[in-house]
Order: sequence, then C-alpha cells, then structure tokens
Amino acid sequence: MQECDFCAIGAGEAPAIVVWEDEENLAFFPRRPAVVGHTLIIPKQHYDDLFELPDPAVASLTQAVARVGRGLRRALSPDGMNLINSTGKAATQSVFHVHMHLVPRWTGDRFGDIWPPSEPWAGEVKAEVADMVRQELNPSRP
Repeated sequence: MQECDFCAIGAGEAPAIVVWEDEENLAFFPRRPAVVGHTLIIPKQHYDDLFELPDPAVASLTQAVARVGRGLRRALSPDGMNLINSTGKAATQSVFHVHMHLVPRWTGDRFGDIWPPSEPWAGEVKAEVADMVRQELNPSRP
C-alpha cells in the first residue's frame, strides 16, 4: 500500500484537529472544510473505499458517524446536515481511504445544493435497473 495521509492521522503520526476517537474510528476536521463543523470520520484501519469494509467495520463506522453527528448538532445547532461518501474517482473521491463527511448545513449557506436537476427515467428503464439490482441482492449472493 502506498503512503496514506488518513492512515497517518489515524495512527497519530500526522497532525489533525481530532474531535473524537475510539479504538476503531477517528473524527477530525479536514484541512479545507466546506463549512464550519465539517468533519471527516475514518476507520483507523485502511480500506480504500466503502465497498471494501467488512460488515463489522461498516457497523462501527456507522455508529461513529451517528455519534459525531449528534455532537455536531448539539454544539452548532445547524438547520440540517449532509452525510457524504464518495467512492471512486468518478464520484470525486480524492483520498483513497474510506471516509465519511458530516457537513452541518444552514439555510442559505455557501455550500449550496448537492443534487443537480434531473430528468425522470422512463418506466421501462426503472424496471430493468430494479431487476438487475434485485438479482445482485439475491440472498444466495455474498
């Protein structure tokens, strides 16, 4: 594995403003936050992306995200909050160590909309894609 900045932060070998940690996960402010309170939550063990995480690590990371999110909500009283994960270059993942962004939001903040306007899918396309996904989620598959 190449050198990973987030692994170094998780190991305490690189500087970061840490707001919370436990044995498995760490929450810290990114170098260039989108808004006040923008926080990253990472597993301390390296996984490139969300789909590499084994189920126990998914559960642990999700619990960490919920805990940190509740703390951000109590501390900052935002109007809302985005939970964002980018997996893969096409989804704008820039650090290939799985991480979740908690982004406190206020009405009219500079962050703006996260969803572009979309066109509705044709009914037959929806049905075909739904069938493909259902096949992959069949209980007989891992």
